[in-house]
Amino acid sequence: MTVYIDPPTWPGHGRLWSHLVSDVSYAELHAFAAALGVPRRAFERDHYDLPAQRYADAVSAGALEVSSREVVRLLHGAGLRRRKGAAGQGPGAAPGAGAQPRSS
Repeated sequence: MTVYIDPPTWPGHGRLWSHLVSDVSYAELHAFAAALGVPRRAFERDHYDLPAQRYADAVSAGALEVSSREVVRLLHGAGLRRRKGAAGQGPGAAPGAGAQPRSS
């Protein structure tokens, strides 16, 4: 299992946040997050938002530290990147829905 995390540099709600992603599947990502005790509500489209204070926990659990640019590259390369407003991403959409890779 390989999961990746970028530095906590993304501001929001008075905190800094990291993005936790997988380059294999959402199932792998959800399993890793669950083992860390990260609530499913922290999942947003194609990643988990993780507050800065949980960064070291994720790295200790095996997440590989990469740049934010690398996170996006990994998601695109795996066909797992979901942009805001993508079909099947409404509030009632099941996690993992619409995860079919697109051909170029």
